[in-house]
Amino acid sequence: MAARNFDACLKLTLQFEGGYSDHPADPGGATNLGITRRTLAAWRGCPVSKSDVRMLKREEAAKIYRSNYWDAVRGDDLPEGIDAAVFDHAVNSGPRAAARLLQKALGLKADGVIGAGSLALVRVTPRENLLRDLLRRRRGFLQRLRTFSIFGRGWTRRLLAVERACLGMIGNSATNNSTRKGARI
Repeated sequence: MAARNFDACLKLTLQFEGGYSDHPADPGGATNLGITRRTLAAWRGCPVSKSDVRMLKREEAAKIYRSNYWDAVRGDDLPEGIDAAVFDHAVNSGPRAAARLLQKALGLKADGVIGAGSLALVRVTPRENLLRDLLRRRRGFLQRLRTFSIFGRGWTRRLLAVERACLGMIGNSATNNSTRKGARI
């Protein structure tokens, strides 16, 4: 599976979760590298200021992303491309929302926890079809948010970029798997 794909997925997500922001319409409030003040306070186990958020370094953000998002959606157990799509959604909307969306796309009961049944079905579902269904469902989810009129254009660009990157990961993974099995390209 994609155990070594965390860095590539993080790099993709950080393209959209850039520097510091504190948009009045963003329910997350003060955010840096996609990490909200509330998330940073929970991670550090103490209250943090907006200045603390502003000073957040990429290394600490990566640890938070690994523990609170990647591990929560079992990124190491998901195939390349699907891992990036699910992880990016987890960062944008929370791990439970991302897990539920994946489960719905697989036709499973959406309990928000990716378990053995979800993983088994992911492995036998054509990746490109699953990816497109995930992103279609994510777009619908985002369009229903009350802040879509404010952030929708950026979210839509993000989804298109995530789709391109994930399709590339799927293509590279399929090529690499074929090569490993001795197939000629």
